[in-house]
Amino acid sequence: MSISLPALLILLVIAAVCGAIGQAIAGSVRGGLIVSIALGFVGALLGPWVAGKLKLPEPFMVVVGGHPFPVLWSIIGAALFVAIIHLISRRR
Repeated sequence: MSISLPALLILLVIAAVCGAIGQAIAGSVRGGLIVSIALGFVGALLGPWVAGKLKLPEPFMVVVGGHPFPVLWSIIGAALFVAIIHLISRRR
């Protein structure tokens, strides 16, 4: 599996936007670009998994360089991941 540099950069930008939106939904303001990109990709893994378990479709899929990226479920997955991190790291 290979991907071109422009396609990779576009995927990184999409992941950053999805991660930043997911952070905003979950109420987090920490982190920068790298954190947003990581959250976008974690959300792209977690979101479709949750959607598959609930038998929900993907209404908005972006294909870049032949690789699909689930935008809506990436945002939802990133928000869910941030919420879980907040629950785990809550100080007592």
